[in-house]
Amino acid sequence: MGDGIAIIPENETLYAPADAQVAALMEDSKHACGLRLADGMEILLHIGLDTVNMKGDGFSYLVKQGQQVKAGDPLIRFDRKKIKAAGYRDVTVCIISAPGEAKNLQFITGIQAKAKETAVVRFE
Repeated sequence: MGDGIAIIPENETLYAPADAQVAALMEDSKHACGLRLADGMEILLHIGLDTVNMKGDGFSYLVKQGQQVKAGDPLIRFDRKKIKAAGYRDVTVCIISAPGEAKNLQFITGIQAKAKETAVVRFE
């Protein structure tokens, strides 16, 4: 799929990591979305492990397909308690499915990241 990073969330909103276009939504499950940056990079953001099985229960999109978003815009709201009660983990993954024109991708790991403030990926 591509290189990526896993994040253990502390709140219940997934935010856009960069300015992008919403390229893909999973309407039946609402647990993931794809973004396309201006440089052609494609990012898959996926909430939880096996949460597709929840069929959208506990997830709601805050964006529409094709919408332009800015870094920090809310994308998906999710219910961490429902995810855990259903027997799943709420870890969120960010996968670079296509690097586009980006070079020298560097993932910043082992840190306490703050939503809408901390960069977890750097690239040229």
